[in-house]
Amino acid sequence: MPRALVVVLCVLLFSGCALFASQQLDSSFGVEKVANREDQSVSEADAEFYNDQVRPILDHRCVTCHACYDAPCQLKFTAPEGIERGGSKELVYDGTRLLAATPTRLFIDAQTTQQWRDKGFYPVLNERRQSPAANLEGSLVYRAIALRKKQGNFTQAVLSDDYDFSIYRNQQCPTIEKYSSFEHDFPKWGMPYGLPALTDNEFNILVRWLASGAKMPAAKPLPKEIEQRVTLWESRLNGNTLKERLVDRYIYEHIFLYSLYLDKKSDIRFRLVRSKTPPGEPIDRIATRRPYDDPGVKRVYYRLWRDPEVKVQKNHIPFELSETVYKRWQSDFYSQDYKVTKDPGYSPEVATNPFRAFAQLPVGGRYRFMLDHAQDTIMSFIKGPVCHGQVAVNVINDHFWVFFVNPEKGINQEIAKFLETQVQHLDLPAESSSNALPLSSWVRFSQQQKEYLSAKAKLIDNNLGNKIPLNLSLIWNGEGHNENAALTIFRHFDNASVVKGLVGQDPKTAWVIDYPLLERIHYLLVAGFDVYGNVGHQLNTRLYMDFLRIEGEMNFLMFLPRDERSTLRHYWYRGANQTIKDYIFSDYFKISAQSQVHYTTSHHEAELFNKLKGRLSKVLNHAYDLDQTHLSAHDIALLKGLQTLQGKGLQYLPNTALVLVTQHGKPKELLTLILNQAHSNISSLLNESATRLPSEDTVTVTKGVIGDYPNLLMQVEESDIPDWVHRISALQTREDFTQLVNQYGIRRTNPAFWTVSDEIAELNKEERPRASGILDYNRLENR
Repeated sequence: MPRALVVVLCVLLFSGCALFASQQLDSSFGVEKVANREDQSVSEADAEFYNDQVRPILDHRCVTCHACYDAPCQLKFTAPEGIERGGSKELVYDGTRLLAATPTRLFIDAQTTQQWRDKGFYPVLNERRQSPAANLEGSLVYRAIALRKKQGNFTQAVLSDDYDFSIYRNQQCPTIEKYSSFEHDFPKWGMPYGLPALTDNEFNILVRWLASGAKMPAAKPLPKEIEQRVTLWESRLNGNTLKERLVDRYIYEHIFLYSLYLDKKSDIRFRLVRSKTPPGEPIDRIATRRPYDDPGVKRVYYRLWRDPEVKVQKNHIPFELSETVYKRWQSDFYSQDYKVTKDPGYSPEVATNPFRAFAQLPVGGRYRFMLDHAQDTIMSFIKGPVCHGQVAVNVINDHFWVFFVNPEKGINQEIAKFLETQVQHLDLPAESSSNALPLSSWVRFSQQQKEYLSAKAKLIDNNLGNKIPLNLSLIWNGEGHNENAALTIFRHFDNASVVKGLVGQDPKTAWVIDYPLLERIHYLLVAGFDVYGNVGHQLNTRLYMDFLRIEGEMNFLMFLPRDERSTLRHYWYRGANQTIKDYIFSDYFKISAQSQVHYTTSHHEAELFNKLKGRLSKVLNHAYDLDQTHLSAHDIALLKGLQTLQGKGLQYLPNTALVLVTQHGKPKELLTLILNQAHSNISSLLNESATRLPSEDTVTVTKGVIGDYPNLLMQVEESDIPDWVHRISALQTREDFTQLVNQYGIRRTNPAFWTVSDEIAELNKEERPRASGILDYNRLENR
C-alpha cells in the first residue's frame, strides 16, 4: 500500500475515533458550551474548600510546570482564568516562523472564556451538562491525573526513552474527545508528567472538587486601606500636564512587568497597565504587542490592575510603590525645572527609540531612575516573556559581574548633548516591528553601532583624564546605601539569573554599564521584544545584544592599563570568526585614554576586582554568601573549596542543583550548586558546542536559591557534607556523576520528591518572603 494512502487512512481513522468519542460525550452529557460552566454559583463552602484544600495542590503540583508562555499546551494553572481558558496546540516559542504569530497572553488578548474558544483554545474542565459523572468523564484534568494514578509508582530510577523531557518536545495537547486515543498511545503520560503521582489524599481532594463542578471563587474585595493607596497612586500616575504625562509614560514603559506592592505587609500584587478609562472607572485594558505601541486612543491612563495569578518565581519582579520611591521620582522628574513642549507620539521610529521619545526628560533623572532598581531593570529581560531560549541567552557568559557608571561623573551637560547628536545611531531592532529580515537589519545596526562607538571613543579620549579622571570614582557606589550597585549574572544554558552582590569566585569577564547601554538593554530585550515575533525579529534581537555585550565589556576594560586591553579581549574571543574579530578589534573600539587606577601587582584584572569590592564594600549584598549559613566553619570551608575546582568532570553536573541540607533528617539549610560552563568565545549564534571548553568549567556554591528552573534536587545530611564535597571534587566521568546522584540526588522518580520539593519551597519562602515564588520544574533532568 502506498505510504501516502496509509497516512490518509490513519488520519481518517483517528478523526473518526475523535468524532465517535465526541458523539458519545454529546449523547451522554449534552453539547459542549461555555455557558454550562458560567451558570454555576459558588457558595461560601465552595470557596473555602477551593482556597484551603484545592488551590495548594494546584500551586505545588501543577503550577510547577504550567505557569509561563512555555507551559505545555499553553495551559496555565496560575489563576482560575487560566484553567478556564484551557489549552492550545499552537506554540508560543517557535524560532522558525516566518511571520509573527497572534499573541495569546492571558488577561490581555482575550477577556472571556468564549473569546479564548474563538481563538482556538479548548477546555480542560467539563463544559457539557454539569453532573458528577460528566464533570469527571468530560474533564481533561481528571483524566490526566487518573492516568498517572493508574500507572502507579515508578519502578526504575531513570525513566525510559518513551518519556520526552526536552523543552522543544513534540507536545500532544489532546482534547477530551481524543484523550482515549492519547491514553492508548501514551499510557505513561499522565499528570504530573514524569513525576510521582498525587497522594491518595491529594487525588481525592481534586476528584471531589472536579466532580462537584470545579468551582473557583472570585478574588475577595481589596481591603479599604489598599483601595485608598490604589486611588492615591493612580492619581499620581495620571497627571494632566505634558510634563507629567511624559514622565508617567516613561515610568510605565520601564516597570510594566513588575509585580507592584503598595505596602510592606500586604501580599496583594498589581501590574501597571494602560487603560482607555480614567481612575474611578473599570479598567479597559489596551492590548498592544509592546508597551509603547500606538494605543489607538487620544488619552492613555495608567491603572493599577490587581494580579490574580499565584506568585511564580521565574516571572516575579517585586517592587514596592513606597513614599520613598515617589519622593525620588519627584526629585528626578516631576519637580525638576525643565519644559516638555510636545507629546512625542507613538510613531514606530520614535516610540522604539527611548532617546527620541524621551529626549525632553532630563538624562540624569532617567539614568538614576533605572539605577535605583538596577537589578529589576536587568531582571526584566531575564524574567520577562523569554521563559526559555538557549539562543536568546548564549550571548552572555555563564558568570560575570556588573557595575555601573557613576551618574555624578558620567552624566553631565556634555554627555546629554552628546546623546542628542547620537540619536540616529541608537535605533533598535523593534523599529521593524515583529516581522523582520535579519541580514539587512544586521548590516544597518552594525554600522550604526560602529558610528556610535567611534563617537563615544572620541568623547572619552577628549574628556577622561582631562576633565574626568579615568579611575574608580567613575564607578557608582550606590550612594553608600543602594545594593543595586553590584550585580552578579549567571547563565544556566537556556535561562539566567541576576542577584545583588558579587557572588562566587572572580569571573572571566565583567561589564560596566552606562546610561545609554542600560536604556538600550531594556528597550531591546524587554520593551521592544515580542515573543510572538518572527524568526527575523528574534534573530535581530540576539545579534544586536552582541553589540551591547561588547560595549559593556569595553567599558570595563577602560579601567585596566591601556596596553592590556587588547590582550584580554583576545583571550575572551579565542577562536572567534575572523569577521567577528575584525569587528571587535577595529579602530571603533579603541580608546587611547590611559587608566588612572593605581596597580601594585602584575595581576591587574584580579586586582581591579578587589579594588571594586573595596569601593563597593558598604553596599555589597552578602545574602548568598556561604558565611551566612548555619553550617560549621569546617563545612563552609569545604564548600568554598569547590569554587577553586576547574575542569575535570564538572561538565557532567547540571546547570543548577538545589541542595537541601538536613540535620537528623529535618531541613536546616538550602544551597545552590551552579555549573559555570566555559567557552572560548560567545560570539557563535548556533554552534555553541564548538566553543565549549569543559577543561575551564567552574562551579559556584551559594546559600539559598539562585535560578528559577532547577535541573536537579539533592538532599545531603549535614554530617555527609564532607563526602558530598569529595564526590564532586573527584568527578571524572559520567558514571561518577551517576554515583553522586544515586547517593544524594532526589530524582524525579524518587518517592520523596514532593516532600523534598515542599521543604525547599518552605525554606525559600522563609529566606526571601517577597522575592520567592513557585519554582519551575520543566527543566528537571532524567539521568
